[in-house]
Amino acid sequence: MEIVLKDITRENFDAIIALEVAESQRGYVADNLYSIAESKFHPTYQPRAIYCDGTVVGFLMYESFDHDDRPPEYNIFRLMVDRNHQGRGIGHQAMQCVLDEIRAKGPFERITICYVPTNQVARDFYASLGFTETGLSEATGEVIAEIRD
Repeated sequence: MEIVLKDITRENFDAIIALEVAESQRGYVADNLYSIAESKFHPTYQPRAIYCDGTVVGFLMYESFDHDDRPPEYNIFRLMVDRNHQGRGIGHQAMQCVLDEIRAKGPFERITICYVPTNQVARDFYASLGFTETGLSEATGEVIAEIRD
C-alpha cells in the first residue's frame, strides 16, 4: 500500500469533496469543501489530498507560523480518511507523510494538533505518532498535543 500526499488540483477536487467520514465522526472534522475554500484565504494553510495506490482516499491540512527569531511552528488541524477506506492504517501513514513533509522544510519549534478530550481514538492515535499532550485550549476546550524538534 503506497500512501502519498498531493496538492489539491482541478483534477482531484471533485474526488476530495466527495469523501465522507463515518456518521459517528462527523462532529470531529470540517467538511473538505469548506477546508479547501478556507485555504484560499489563508496563505499559510497547506491542504493535501491523501492518495492510496493512486486513488484519493482522504484529506489533511496544516498551517505554518513563521517567527523572525525562531524556527517555524506548524499546526495540523484537519485529517480525514473516507469511511470506505478506514481501518487500514491510511491515516497513520498519511500523518507520517505530513510529518516528513514538515521535517523536510528544516528545523521547527513544534508541531501541534488538537482534538476533542472525549475522543479516545484520536488521543491514542496521536500519541502513537509521538505527540505529547500539553494542555487544553482556552478558546475551544480541545486537547493540545505537540511534537518538539
